[in-house]
Amino acid sequence: MMNEKKWWLISAVISVALLMLLSYQWIRMNTYEVARTELVDESMTSAYLQKNWERALGEYGYASQPTLKIKTGVYIQSLKFSNASDVELSGYIWQRYQDGVHDAIKPSQSEVGFVLPEQVNSGDTVAPREVYRVSADGEEVIGWYFESIIRQPFEYRLYPFDHKTVWLRMWHYDFSKNIVLVPDFDAYQSTAPGSVFGIERNIVLGTWNRESTYFDYKHSSYDTDFGIENYIGQKNFPELHFNIVVKRKFENAFIIYLLPIVLVATLLFAALLTVSKQPELINKHGFNTSGFIGACSALFFVVMLAHIQLREQFSGSGIVYMEYFYILMYVFLVAAVVNTYIFSVGIARWLTLIHYRDNLIPKLAYWPSTLITIILITEVNMN
Repeated sequence: MMNEKKWWLISAVISVALLMLLSYQWIRMNTYEVARTELVDESMTSAYLQKNWERALGEYGYASQPTLKIKTGVYIQSLKFSNASDVELSGYIWQRYQDGVHDAIKPSQSEVGFVLPEQVNSGDTVAPREVYRVSADGEEVIGWYFESIIRQPFEYRLYPFDHKTVWLRMWHYDFSKNIVLVPDFDAYQSTAPGSVFGIERNIVLGTWNRESTYFDYKHSSYDTDFGIENYIGQKNFPELHFNIVVKRKFENAFIIYLLPIVLVATLLFAALLTVSKQPELINKHGFNTSGFIGACSALFFVVMLAHIQLREQFSGSGIVYMEYFYILMYVFLVAAVVNTYIFSVGIARWLTLIHYRDNLIPKLAYWPSTLITIILITEVNMN
């Protein structure tokens, strides 16, 4: 019969291998990959609009309305997540109006040349205001300072390995006409894929890191014409989006939410090691059933309070990845109490899994079963 030390060695080796597999899964989860149509220069933008909008104008009955393109740029100075679905943005938006081409649609000094359709009204925000108007080389550049709260359906399912794409969706203020906003690429040093532009270099993002920024179009259709006769933007109209990809700092969430769970799991394992019927071990560890149940009760309240704190952050979301660790600990706490009670009272002698060699099997299987469960949960969430 194999020596007990060898069983512990096998359990430790299996646990280390499973921990390495879990680490590999976490590295994969922390990699952000998403299919996107990223606009990188003016020629690509023109080709995209020609293919996806201007060719379709005849089908929609608007062939007689030429597309007016307004170069638009964005510079974000501050970004803050105020809750699970709202993000606060502030910065500058500017537009270029060519003399003799855009005279009829150029906003006056009392008008704002853009609309942020996803903006949520707030008493703390400031209405966009014009801060400069410069004429040069046959065009006029108008810039506005804005503060806005944007409401978006963010996905938190993979927390704390989640990435967010915060977008600023823009319309021209005169959206009854065939006016399409296009990125002002010349205003930035580089708009190559993966680059970061249009955002303050030293911006404070709290628990987030900047990953990249980019312009793209999303086509929107509406079941209303907004009361405008022959409204051109009702079907598949290209709306300009400025996107900011941010990545959560894993170490913050690990220290606040995951580390307590690891400590509780370790304490539960240490308590399980004291379970014994051997008199010398009972005298050494002071094991008794009521004391074990009391310790598990204390650990339960620690897990519950941390779980409540986590749940309050995502009250409007479904179960996030981190929550499964708390649910798993609830299950393990109950299982440990049931195991200890059956073992100490001596009932159900046919349960060899519990009574074999002074409750050896549950002790050996604790970490491998914990890690296997987490790996399975992780794999399900990744797919």
